[in-house]
Amino acid sequence: MNWVAYYAPLKSPDHPTPSGDREMARNLKSVVAQATGLPVHLAATLRSRDGVGDVRAQQRLMAQADAVAQELVARWRPNPPRLWITYHNYYKAPDLIGPSVARALSVPYVLIEATRARKRLNGPWAMFAQQAEAATDAAKLVYYMTAHDRDTLERDRPAGQRLIHLPPFLPACQLPEAGTGAGPMLSVGMMRPGDKRASYRLLAETLSLVETPDWRLDIVGDGPTRAEVAELMRPLGNGIRFHGALPRDALDRLYANASLFLWPGVNEAYGMVYLEAQSYGVPVIAQDRPGVRDVLARQASDTAYPSPEQGTAVLAARIDAMLTSQTLRDNAACAARAHIARDHLLPAARDRITLGLQPLLEDLS
Repeated sequence: MNWVAYYAPLKSPDHPTPSGDREMARNLKSVVAQATGLPVHLAATLRSRDGVGDVRAQQRLMAQADAVAQELVARWRPNPPRLWITYHNYYKAPDLIGPSVARALSVPYVLIEATRARKRLNGPWAMFAQQAEAATDAAKLVYYMTAHDRDTLERDRPAGQRLIHLPPFLPACQLPEAGTGAGPMLSVGMMRPGDKRASYRLLAETLSLVETPDWRLDIVGDGPTRAEVAELMRPLGNGIRFHGALPRDALDRLYANASLFLWPGVNEAYGMVYLEAQSYGVPVIAQDRPGVRDVLARQASDTAYPSPEQGTAVLAARIDAMLTSQTLRDNAACAARAHIARDHLLPAARDRITLGLQPLLEDLS
C-alpha cells in the first residue's frame, strides 16, 4: 500500500486533445505525488462524459465502468492503493469506477472538484446525476475550487465529510517574467459547440462595438466549429489573426506579448487561461460569472468585470478604456500578478492538498 490511484473521468491527463481540464488533471496528478511522497498511478482512462443526455450512452458507459472496476479490484487486491483520488466528478462525467473500487478495497475515496446538480436528477442526465451524487456522498474528503461549488457541497454534505478549498493553480513555483504588453490582444479557447461557441459569439459582438482604431486580436484555439468562428469574425476584418492550436512555448510567447486578454467565460468552471494570462501580467476582459470570478484579480474599478446582464457594450467600453490608458493597464497588470503569486501557484496548492491527505494517510499507518 505505497501508492495512490488517480482518475479523471472527464478527460484523462493522457488525452490527446488539449484543454484546461486536461491541464488541471495533469497538474493535480503531479502535485498529489509531491504532497504524499508516493507514486501516483493512473487507475483508468475511460472517459465517462455524455454531453447530450443520451440514456443509452450512459447505460453503455456504466457497463464499461463496471467491467473496469471489477478488473481493478481483482488485480489490486493483493496490493491496494493507500488512496483513490478522482478529479472532476459531475453530472455529465461522473466517476463510475472509483467509489466501488475504493469500497471493495477499503481505501479512502477523495474527490477534487466535485459539483452537485440536484436539478439534474430528473431529465436526460438523471442516471448520471445520480451516479455523480453517489460518488460525492462516498468521498471522505472533497476539495472544492469555487465558491459556487462550496455552497452546494456544504448544503448536501454527509456526516463526517471534510471540505477544503483548493483554488485552481498553475504548475509553477514562481511567476514567469512579466510580459511586455506591447502586442495585440489575445483570446484562447477551444472551438466546439456549446459554451465555447457562445463565448466566441459574445467576443465577436463585443469587438464590433470597440471604438479604438487599429486594434488587433490573436486567437488561439481549434476544433469542430473553427469555420463557424472564422465566419463570426469575418466582418471584423484584418484585425483578427488565427493561430490554431499552439504548443506551450508558442502560446507562452503570445501571453508575454499580449496587451489584453479577452474571453467572456460562458459557463467556464473557472478557466485555466485566466490564470495563465494573469501570471504574465496581462489585464483580463471578462464577464463576472460564477467560477470565473474566483480566479480573477480584484481591481479598483467596479466596472472591471461587468455582469452578463450588462451586455457586450459595457465589455467593449472596458476594452476601449484599457487600450487608451497605459495607467489602467499597468495597475491591472500589477494586480493580476500579485493575485496569482498569492493564491494560484503550485506551493499553495501543495500545502492545501497535503493538509487534507496527510490525516488520511496517517489513519492507514
